[in-house]
Amino acid sequence: MARTLLTDNCYICAIMTLEQQIQEDIKAAMKAKDAVAMAAVRAIKNEILLFKTAEGSAKDVTDADVLKMTQKLIKQRKETAQIYVDNGRQELADNELAEAAVMERYLPKQLSPEELEAKIKEIISETGATSIKDMGKVMGIASKRLAGLADGRAISTAVKAQLS
Repeated sequence: MARTLLTDNCYICAIMTLEQQIQEDIKAAMKAKDAVAMAAVRAIKNEILLFKTAEGSAKDVTDADVLKMTQKLIKQRKETAQIYVDNGRQELADNELAEAAVMERYLPKQLSPEELEAKIKEIISETGATSIKDMGKVMGIASKRLAGLADGRAISTAVKAQLS
């Protein structure tokens, strides 16, 4: 999986897990004295540690787990930024959005609306869905297949548009 790194060690991409890369990026952010990157990457690391220490956890964190955690954190940051904007606190919103931008570096390239629409059409033809009543069946497959490549809300909107 190709990743955009905060460090210049691109040859490491193929052999490091996402968790290891995050640890390296914490060090790089600390050396660069980049407070925003440090806070963002530490937040991801914190989620990983919580996942590992959760009761009943398998203790092994896969890249897919880290991607899910990162997506959740990005969504939280964006929602918080919107609350700050609504309350007239733009400087706090800017900080949240800057952290979200750093976190987005760990996600795979997102599908464009056209690419998403094409994938949804493909899934609809596979499932034989014909109406909005089949949305659950299509969403189940689409959510799994497009995980990390598109936002859940965007997937839902695209499925609704195709089935309506």
